[in-house]
Amino acid sequence: MQLRKATITEVPVIWEILQYAIAQRKADGSQQWQDGYPNENSIRNDIYNGSAYVLEDNGTILLYAAVIFDKEPAYENIEGKWLTEGDYMVLHRVAASPLAKGKGIATQFFQIIEDLCVQNNVFSIKIDTNFDNVPMLKIIDRLGYTYCGEVYFRGSARKAFEKVLSGK
Repeated sequence: MQLRKATITEVPVIWEILQYAIAQRKADGSQQWQDGYPNENSIRNDIYNGSAYVLEDNGTILLYAAVIFDKEPAYENIEGKWLTEGDYMVLHRVAASPLAKGKGIATQFFQIIEDLCVQNNVFSIKIDTNFDNVPMLKIIDRLGYTYCGEVYFRGSARKAFEKVLSGK
C-alpha cells in the first residue's frame, strides 16, 4: 500500500470512487453526499490545493481522501470542545473503491495517515461525518477517535471527532 498525492489525470478514476461512495451512502439511507457534493470540481480543487491523496496497491487506486494540514474554518465554531488547540490534520471526502470493500482498506488508510501526521510533527487528527454515516462512525469509533461535538457544513450539523496521537 502506498499513500501519495493524486494527479489531475486521475480525476476520472477518483470521481468513479466518489460516485460509488455517494451511491453507498444513499443505499444505506444516509443523507450525506446526496446534494451534488462532492463532485469533480471538489477533486480538482483538492489537487490544486495539494490535499488530494490516493491509497493505491500495485497501481490500483483503492481510496481517495482530502488530507489537509491546515485549519478548517468550520471547526473554529464547534458546538462542544476539541481535545487540543494546536495544529491538526483534517480529513474530508474519504471514499473507498468497490475493490476495497470488506478488506479493511479504510482502516489501513487511517493508520497510514497517523504516521504521516507524526512525520509532520502534527499530533491531532480532526474529522467530521454525518450523523447517519454508520460505516464511517464505526471506523472512527474502532480507531479511538473521541466525539467532541457538532460542526456545521453547508447549513447541516455534523458529528465532529478528534484523535490525539503520541509521538511514536
